[in-house]
Amino acid sequence: MEISINQQRTEIPEHFSVEELLNRLSAGSASGMAVAINQAIIPRKQWPVHMLRPDDKIILIKATQGG
Repeated sequence: MEISINQQRTEIPEHFSVEELLNRLSAGSASGMAVAINQAIIPRKQWPVHMLRPDDKIILIKATQGG
């Protein structure tokens, strides 16, 4: 199925959770990551159970340190 991640179209398998998507993309820690789907923030505790749908618009934000 096709979704949008930070305004780039991407193909993923059907029945894919937010957590599975982040594991595939980050290949590391999701620490400091925030996820919004269709303009709604998805709490971290819902990542394993929130299933993605065709044409979802996902925004991934990674917090960084600096100044």
